[in-house]
Amino acid sequence: MADVPSSITAQVSRDGKPTVALMNTNEQNNPTYQPDAEHRAAEKQSFFSTICCCFTSKRKILKEETSGPTKIPVNVEDPSFHPIIDESLLGQQPARVSGRKTLVLDLDETLVHSSFKPIPNPDFVVPIEIEDQVHKIYVAKRPHVETFLKAVGEKYEVVVFTAGVSKYAHAVLDLLDPTGICTGRLCREHCTVYRGNYVKDLNRLGRDIRHCIIVDNSPASYLFHTDNAVPVESWFDDESDRELLTLIPFFDQLSTVEDVRTALDEAKRNGVISH
Repeated sequence: MADVPSSITAQVSRDGKPTVALMNTNEQNNPTYQPDAEHRAAEKQSFFSTICCCFTSKRKILKEETSGPTKIPVNVEDPSFHPIIDESLLGQQPARVSGRKTLVLDLDETLVHSSFKPIPNPDFVVPIEIEDQVHKIYVAKRPHVETFLKAVGEKYEVVVFTAGVSKYAHAVLDLLDPTGICTGRLCREHCTVYRGNYVKDLNRLGRDIRHCIIVDNSPASYLFHTDNAVPVESWFDDESDRELLTLIPFFDQLSTVEDVRTALDEAKRNGVISH
């Protein structure tokens, strides 16, 4: 099998560390920039390692607007920050979910685990054609994912937002969600790039931020909206995992609150969910 070209999915390693970084500011601005040892090691990893775009480090949050050639740092910790969005990522809510809160779900290591190497008893084997080469991706579903999707689909507008590329994401979601519970699919091209992170900017959805929740295993994904986040543990192969199942009653209650941020803050302070 030929070497796999560029990154497809979006993952973290088992210890929660990124396996590859995006090009940083030094590399973008200085063609003679020499990466440090950590970056050189990352560059040597196999293709499937290079698909990992999620970072777990926490830092002061600045959003870099990427719509034009000039990137303007904006302090999103400033409560007066209200970005002007010319066009939202999501259109009008579909009629069957109109008026509901929006639940944004990550894909890799949150709902499924994918690998280019064969894994025991995969739920799907997805062929992906990249640069005239067909590569098989072996996909395992997180335990209780169907039950979880069905339950939240009755209460929320469900949107999958992944840092993986669209070709991969759509192929997996066509099999994971054949009935169309997820009314929206957002991929890598919809992320905001900030210091090597693919960040999922909820302000760009075109929804009331008070009614948006993001579920993700990577804190980097919700750097701009920690108050809207429900963190989950990364899942790889633990068949006894029950995290999605235990979240169902919590999301039932959250669907009726006035401002999810207030409810999530209380839940985190009381230890109902992790920070």
